[in-house]
Amino acid sequence: MKQQRRSFLGKIIAGTTALVAIPLFGSYSKRALKDNKKDMKNNPILKTTALGFQWETADPFLFCVHHEDKYPKGNELMGPKTSSLKGRHLGQDFILKDGWRMYHGQEVPGFPGHPHRGFETITVVRKGVVDHADSMGGAGRYGNGDVQWMTAGKGIQHSEMFPLVHADKENHMELFQIWLNLPKKSKMVDPHFKMLWKDAIPVLTLNEDKITIEVIAGKINEQVAPSPPPNSWAADELNSVGIFNIKLEAGGTFELTPAGEGINRTVYYYEGNNLKLADEEVAHYHSVNVDPTHSLKFVNGKEVSKILILQGKPIDEPVVQHGPFVMNTREEIQQAFNDYNSTHFGGWPWESYAQVHDRDKGRFALHADGTEEIKKS
Repeated sequence: MKQQRRSFLGKIIAGTTALVAIPLFGSYSKRALKDNKKDMKNNPILKTTALGFQWETADPFLFCVHHEDKYPKGNELMGPKTSSLKGRHLGQDFILKDGWRMYHGQEVPGFPGHPHRGFETITVVRKGVVDHADSMGGAGRYGNGDVQWMTAGKGIQHSEMFPLVHADKENHMELFQIWLNLPKKSKMVDPHFKMLWKDAIPVLTLNEDKITIEVIAGKINEQVAPSPPPNSWAADELNSVGIFNIKLEAGGTFELTPAGEGINRTVYYYEGNNLKLADEEVAHYHSVNVDPTHSLKFVNGKEVSKILILQGKPIDEPVVQHGPFVMNTREEIQQAFNDYNSTHFGGWPWESYAQVHDRDKGRFALHADGTEEIKKS
């Protein structure tokens, strides 16, 4: 297991270093306004960017990825029921092949045990299930609308596996993985995770039910999201952190109120082909950085559109990131590696770094203090 841990850590550091961008300091609107030649008195759009595998984010966010995999039926190990995994780079398979990826999984797709320090992971599962295990003895299975919000703080190992629990039908997976930074004062807090179960996440409907807004963080109108972990940047309402997942039916329209001066707000258009924002067409799979002092009018066309909105007051501190660690200085990054090598952030109490739970296990969360939440599937 020790060799497995070292091998995987090396791969995830190399992979994440290549993927994760250093966020901007302060508000991106200042930079965007310099480059934008439009009359911003009338147009809230600052910048439009094509989306790749990793989505460009703005402070206080560090990273966002939209995973969408059409996994086949599951075998007896809850891996892909297919004749062969030949042609895949198992342990680092990020190439979309046959409609799905294995990521770092060898048998079951997903991300075996790996460390984090200095930020938070927010996993928004739209379809499929995720099996969680961590170095503090925590565990869980969540999905189909659930959200896990984990504060890595001073250091934790966790695994995120995507078990293919259905042997009789395909196992489609869709999720967002979002990294939210922590300010210097909170980077070394105790690790913690909180479940935002689907039935606790408020849903706002507008325009005769043509607009559906899931309020995962922050608030829209009278709908207020469940509270995040206590040490999160999002825990202070003055930081205006918002995560909104929005579905627009054909012909749906709505107007989003301003976020406020100094707030970074980005709109990600990840499904659809016929959406207008402020009377401008937004191309499929593009993001739009917007002026936070403007309201945003969305007008959808003849097919379903889906957008994710991330917003928040920037932390506006130096960011140094290497692999799974995000701190303020290079010295702190080196200390993170030293601490991990000496303590393993609590070790690994599970049989496998690619821990999955029983196929028939329902949705649940086991916390480090022994508290267990069990949900009806």
